[in-house]
Amino acid sequence: MSILKKLTCLVLAFAMLLSLAACGGGSSGGTTGGGAAGDGSAAGGAAAGASEYRVAMITDSGDITDQSFNQTTYEACKAFCEANGVDFTYKKPDGDTDDARIAMVDAAVGEGYNIIVMPGYLFAGALVERTSTYPDVKFIALDMSVGDILSAALADEYDYNPDNWNVADYYNAENTYCAVYQEELPGFMAGYAAVKLGYKKLGFLGGMAVPAVIRYGYGFLQGADCAAVEMGIADEVSVEYAYGGQFYGSSEITAAMDTWYQGGTEVVFACGGGIYTSAAEAAAKVGGKVIGVDSDQAPVIDQYGEGMTVTSAMKGLAPTITMILDSIILSNTWDEHKGQVENLGLVDAEDLDQNYVGLAPSTQWSDSFTEDDYKELVKEMVVGDIVVSNAVDSLPDLAIKVNVREGSIM
Repeated sequence: MSILKKLTCLVLAFAMLLSLAACGGGSSGGTTGGGAAGDGSAAGGAAAGASEYRVAMITDSGDITDQSFNQTTYEACKAFCEANGVDFTYKKPDGDTDDARIAMVDAAVGEGYNIIVMPGYLFAGALVERTSTYPDVKFIALDMSVGDILSAALADEYDYNPDNWNVADYYNAENTYCAVYQEELPGFMAGYAAVKLGYKKLGFLGGMAVPAVIRYGYGFLQGADCAAVEMGIADEVSVEYAYGGQFYGSSEITAAMDTWYQGGTEVVFACGGGIYTSAAEAAAKVGGKVIGVDSDQAPVIDQYGEGMTVTSAMKGLAPTITMILDSIILSNTWDEHKGQVENLGLVDAEDLDQNYVGLAPSTQWSDSFTEDDYKELVKEMVVGDIVVSNAVDSLPDLAIKVNVREGSIM
């Protein structure tokens, strides 16, 4: 090879290296970003097509250390982006309002982020307001239903019957993916596990009586009933049932939980954001137990008492995020998901990590309900041997006793 050809090859090689370096992704541009910049060093470097995408997660009313939706979403986004050389940041609104959340969407898009991840129904207003404004940006909305979108778009005009409306008229379905979860399934698992683990005096403390919370509650009742009937102890199992009327604890709700625990309730399924604080405060006074919700809440609930958390009924935000980011960035299957409001639940009888709902790894298994027993339960649910109703219009038919508090505590 001539000297001239050798020099030409060296120049071309150097140019290619520069091009690859440019594709690796720089540091996050967000002023509030805690992002992991993809520089091509993680998991074999930037994936093909990854360089054209930048991911921003917006927190709802909490932050990325809430041991719930925000933290789970943040960690899942960060892990995926680090592994695939994708630039990532997060934004925290300065208040719990639609305007504050919309402002962070605007800020992220203004900085060049073109995948916006929004955890929770509180983002429905932002979805309605901004998916059409930014048609080239892809929006991922977690745990956001058709009803949430219609309620945000129509306000008092909404009649709470989504079948009466075409939801796609109120947001840009072409650049948006929404996921909701079959709450009745992890609710069932939690109730079933509680009775199998030996608890007979149960409680369900919901946040607001919205469909997602009701599905959790009615699923919990069905699970407790199923286990009690199997064990032949239906006449010994009872459930106190109430809604707090809000998604955070208060002195009034704690007082109601004091009455439950001091009256013999052994474990309460605290289902509604931060409302677990009232259940945990009351449980701590008598050595009671709590069941968490949405994510593995043991780290926060157990701060009130070591070993207080029996289990948590979880939604699979992390596998959802991994699936949809892979669809957009790696496998180019976005067209299969855009415009959908997917109702996610159980998909695999053997590999529980593939499912979008389930019990927390921190569940306090025992000889009366082992991890293998749980796997068998999931298998029976997947194949249809156990069917859980998702109806929310009335209490399910039960053999166990349920004491329902009329109205909300607050």
